[in-house]
This record gives sequence, structure tokens and C-alpha cells, in this order.
Amino acid sequence: MKKKALIVDDNEANLILARDILRLVGFDTLEAKDAESGIETAAREMPDFILMDIRLPGMSGLEATAILKSRPETAAIPVVAISASVFGEDRQKAVSAGCEGFLEKPFKFEEFKAIASKFLD
Repeated sequence: MKKKALIVDDNEANLILARDILRLVGFDTLEAKDAESGIETAAREMPDFILMDIRLPGMSGLEATAILKSRPETAAIPVVAISASVFGEDRQKAVSAGCEGFLEKPFKFEEFKAIASKFLD
């Protein structure tokens, strides 16, 4: 059975690019455009990992990650933060919220592929 990745991003172009790369690597993909639907989709579908944009409309991706990590049923799902902001403090906030990785936008194909491939094993 193929592994599933959930992409939570409100930017259509980034969502399509992430989906295409993840499918190329070997994942089936799920998509959400805001934190709330990302949390609901994660609980319902139990993806193998989540790609979470930090800046989302309404609730932030980091708040959503903290909620997912606080719930026993979703706590073990790895979350990789994605952001155009590359400041050290953003990376630290992502780790503090429970993220297992950080991907910078615009995506660099090889870096993205390497991170996604970790969750295929």
C-alpha cells in the first residue's frame, strides 16, 4: 500500500508543486488549505507525514502542529514545516511546536526529495 502525505498550504502553486514532487517520490497525497481542515484530515486519514505551511489564514501551521502533537491519535505523525521565512527563530519555533524538519520555499527539489524519502522507509 502506498504511503500518504498530507500537504497543508493555502498557496495553490506551492500545493501543486509539493503534490507533484511527493507523487514523484512515491506518495499518495492529501491536501488541506487551512490549519483546521489539516487537523481534521490528519485525524481522519492518518497520513505517514504532514507538510505544514507555517503561515496559514486563521490558525497558524505551528498552532496546528502543537494541537496534532497534543492528541494521542495524531501525536506520532511526523510534521515538516514549510516556510518562505528562513530566520533561525522560525526554525526554532517549528522544532518547539513538534516539527521533525523544515523545508524552505521556494522548494529545492533535491532537498525536498531527500526529506520526503525519509518517510517512505
